[in-house]
Amino acid sequence: MNLSDSWTAGPQPIVRVSAAEAVFKAIRDAIESGELPVGHKLSAESVLAAKFAVSRSVVREALRSCAALGLTETRTGKGTFVIANRSGADLVLGQFSARSLMEARPHIEVPAAALAAQRATAEQLEQLRGIIDAMEIEDDPEMWVTLDASFHATIAAASGNGVFERVVNDIRDAMVNQSETLNLITGRQHPSDAEHRAIFTAIQGGDGAAAAQAMSAHLVAVDEALTQILGATKA
Repeated sequence: MNLSDSWTAGPQPIVRVSAAEAVFKAIRDAIESGELPVGHKLSAESVLAAKFAVSRSVVREALRSCAALGLTETRTGKGTFVIANRSGADLVLGQFSARSLMEARPHIEVPAAALAAQRATAEQLEQLRGIIDAMEIEDDPEMWVTLDASFHATIAAASGNGVFERVVNDIRDAMVNQSETLNLITGRQHPSDAEHRAIFTAIQGGDGAAAAQAMSAHLVAVDEALTQILGATKA
């Protein structure tokens, strides 16, 4: 039995930090230490779930964050492989990188929030309220990031600007992946809830300047969380 096989062998239940965070840390540590070397094929999700005594959805969440850090790659029909033993200089988020997102988002979402404060319909305000209420009690990380993307997309729609709405919808999947990774590594979920509530309160109050400021503060906090992961150079 080689070293990487021994890493998989035997049950090793994890005390929930969250569970996904604990699984992610265990896999990341094993990769960075060389216990799971570059080129190694990870065990199937079902095997990893049994190893850590968690659900397969928890394993999938952890593996998505490993992929976002550039540590692993899933090849269709072949499995997930270790491709690096250190995280890259950026997060891999499908079509867009984290740095590209954070360069673009303030130019789109800050003015969108300001316009939403002036143009949001009663129905859109109610939709935003419902999303925030759901996020604040949601304990499923995968569902939370879906709601997060919906919140930002709804603000873009409420801006009444079709360009902002289209762009946010185009980057929606990358935003989901980014939020998932940030929540897992830096614990951003609960701070984001408070930031989203501040954005909504300003939009609901019709205060465009406050809405823009609240959205800007939220995006700065996201950027700072990315800096924690990627190093001193801000995204």
